[in-house]
Amino acid sequence: MATNKSQHISQQFEKELQDIRSRVLAMGGLVEQQVSNAMEALITGDADLARQVISGDEDVNKLDVSIDEDCIQIIALRQPTASDLRLVTGILKTITDLERIGDEAARIARMALNLAEKDRPKKNYRELHALGQHVSGMLHSTLDAFARFDVDAALQVAHEDRQVDAEYESIMRQLMTYMMEDPRTISRVIDMMWSARSLERIGDHSRNVSEHIIYLVEGKDVRHLSVEKMEKVVKGGE
Repeated sequence: MATNKSQHISQQFEKELQDIRSRVLAMGGLVEQQVSNAMEALITGDADLARQVISGDEDVNKLDVSIDEDCIQIIALRQPTASDLRLVTGILKTITDLERIGDEAARIARMALNLAEKDRPKKNYRELHALGQHVSGMLHSTLDAFARFDVDAALQVAHEDRQVDAEYESIMRQLMTYMMEDPRTISRVIDMMWSARSLERIGDHSRNVSEHIIYLVEGKDVRHLSVEKMEKVVKGGE
């Protein structure tokens, strides 16, 4: 009788963990759409879409709070150990980064509203578009790695973050040149700079999620390490 009860509790606990994982992925999908819509609003000057992204940030926040509360309840009532505890704590860290990505998407949308009222440059924000595509791909890869608990894919995301940082620095140099060459562009360029900064931050948060994946799968804390050191830790070199 006691064995059956224990099995029932174990099955129920497993169901709770699977449900939370599914909701994290749902949150990730929403955040991914927010980033995509924010970039489309910026590139096309679609003010209505930008407002939709800004209002949609509330849905991201609600998911963050709901999943956080359920994780805390699991820790309090189930007292998980070992890999289960790593999963719950990894999820808590992951949703924090996803919520912040949502914040950055809303910030881009606010910049899109500002830019929609200004004259559009000849290149039509080509630089931001390219960076946005790279960052969106990085976020998608991160969420895919989380869905599959794929450590190798998570490491690849960390590699991608380096490229995003390099692209961001290049864009910032270009934008500074635009302002110096034509002071009339200063207002528009500042909004572009803030947008580029938000995209770079989305890349950082995507990398953070990849680090959380490595922690919850391998039990190894790779925060604040270079990509090379991360690989050595994961592959047992250190």
